[in-house]
Amino acid sequence: MLYDVAVVGSGFSAIAVTINLLRLLPASTLIAVVGDAPGFGRGTAYRTEFYIHRLNVPAGRMSLFPEKPDDFVEWLAEHMRQVSADGFASRGDYGLYLRDRLASLLRGDERPARVDFVKAKATDCVHCSEAGLVFHLDNGAELRARNVVLCLGIGNADLPLAAGKIDTCVESRIVRNPWRLSWLSKVGPSDTVCILGSGLTMIDQVLALRVHGHRGRFRVLSRRGLLPHAHPPADRRAPAIEPELGCSREISALLAGFRRQVRKGADWRGLMDGLRPVTQKLWQELAKEQRARFLRHGLAWWNVHRHRIAPQISARFEALRRDGIVTVHTGFLETIEEGPRGALVTYRERQSHRPRSFNADWIVNCTGMERAGVAHSPLLREMQRQGLISPAELGLGLSVDKDSRVLDLNKEPQPGLYAVGALTAGQFWEITAVPDIRVQAQNVASAIASTLRA
Repeated sequence: MLYDVAVVGSGFSAIAVTINLLRLLPASTLIAVVGDAPGFGRGTAYRTEFYIHRLNVPAGRMSLFPEKPDDFVEWLAEHMRQVSADGFASRGDYGLYLRDRLASLLRGDERPARVDFVKAKATDCVHCSEAGLVFHLDNGAELRARNVVLCLGIGNADLPLAAGKIDTCVESRIVRNPWRLSWLSKVGPSDTVCILGSGLTMIDQVLALRVHGHRGRFRVLSRRGLLPHAHPPADRRAPAIEPELGCSREISALLAGFRRQVRKGADWRGLMDGLRPVTQKLWQELAKEQRARFLRHGLAWWNVHRHRIAPQISARFEALRRDGIVTVHTGFLETIEEGPRGALVTYRERQSHRPRSFNADWIVNCTGMERAGVAHSPLLREMQRQGLISPAELGLGLSVDKDSRVLDLNKEPQPGLYAVGALTAGQFWEITAVPDIRVQAQNVASAIASTLRA
């Protein structure tokens, strides 16, 4: 069977593209959605069942549809969830919202396009031409499609240790992927847990363990020790402030301009929110060396200021720090060895460079996601080997043009091949949050619909 469109992936990007295709394409269209993750469309982030796992963006900005900004808030009201547009809904509820919106389109009065959900992984692309693409699947089948949208996301980052720096006898104490939540039930109530990384994932796992009954200590080890800032309560939230960008596109000049605005009284949170509408354009105006400088020196500070947490989540976490349950260490991980009491974690202190160590029963990798690349996906690795795709500059995913069309090794757009989400960070940078991906998904679906109507 030849499909008109194949959506490859199982996370938010995939469901956003699929929903937009269903809204735009006629009933005669054939769509395949290829992925083997449970809970299609919810991905890791929105599959969680812990109520403590909250969205980091107010509900009023989380609609699937840019032209219907209140859609998620209305869904919350319909389902008796006591969350306002300024509030922070649970991520599990957001996953249910995505599921419901897809289901309502599939069973709507107007007959939608046919969608086949193929529970498999695409392993390689064996043909790519103007007639379409042919994929091999890991279930032995072959899939053909005129248009393909790659929504594969990115993989979990590796532990920041070279080979040979981890004793094999402590491997059973290391949780390399914290989102496989079965590990939570193995942790003893009083076990000491070392968490590598101090970002959003760390906070999620600390609070999940507390809900799960854990009452032991946490030792958080991070290179800079930076923690995500919190959104203020709704009644103290500043409006978005337009940034004064000036003419220079030097990172140092941009930062100096932002600091001037804050010194003059601008709320830094409002300034960060005011940057959102222009972030992609600003990124595209930066020279390669300025982008590289930002990634080397500014990324960690960008993350903690830009990706803020709900105020109630911040309050819970800060209470744990005040009570001494969570301790943050700043330094560079050196080794993980067998110790007298579990694992012995040794690190080099950031300021003094002196070696430090502590014991832990568990070591949890919360260093975040890998920088958008192809290493996590056998399909992308094979497509790169064949020259069908090319890596973006600075390792930020795939080379795509401003219409999200995938570029080959010659930087030419591949007919009918698109990418959506984090894989396109090299072109768009700010393309991991719902408000950005939903616009990209709509644009890609519109481009495909125009092609099929031609």
